[in-house]
Amino acid sequence: MSLINTEIKPFKATAYHNGKFVPVTNETLKGKWSVFVFYPADFTFVCPTELGDLADNYDEFKKLGVEVYGVSTDTHFAHKAWHDTSDTIKKVQYPLVGDPTATLARNFEVLIEADGLAYRGTFVINPEGKIKVMEVHDNGIGRDAKELLRKVKAAQYVASHPGEVCPAKWTPGSNTLKPSLDLVGKI
Repeated sequence: MSLINTEIKPFKATAYHNGKFVPVTNETLKGKWSVFVFYPADFTFVCPTELGDLADNYDEFKKLGVEVYGVSTDTHFAHKAWHDTSDTIKKVQYPLVGDPTATLARNFEVLIEADGLAYRGTFVINPEGKIKVMEVHDNGIGRDAKELLRKVKAAQYVASHPGEVCPAKWTPGSNTLKPSLDLVGKI
């Protein structure tokens, strides 16, 4: 069964954010768009390239009213240590959520049980707490923040324009489609 259009399960976690440890819960997400980006572990190799790419594009997410959350099964203490020691991670201004019990990784079905680590899972969550986009990669495959931004924009467009859908490679200002009997076989 897919997690698409399901409501996120209740959770409580602690994040390292802007020099502080802060609580993050399912209720924290309500009323705004959110992106959860699961990654295997701090102090690794592909992970800082992805988190750095998100940091470089974070202002664009904020302009869209989206909060980004980096999540791994490390503790919030490990996130602080990584932030303090890595030039790439020092750029991160969004919350880094600790998930040492793997509750979130299990809830989002990205946990590798044998390793206690998460796959590279990306989830776009709408203001009602429902998952609208999900993508899971094997851990050797990095993600692209600009493509994630495009998907967030498409999800927000579809949410605010009932009856319209965004075709492949859609970007804001491009044509959308209005599914109807008249379109069948015409595309």
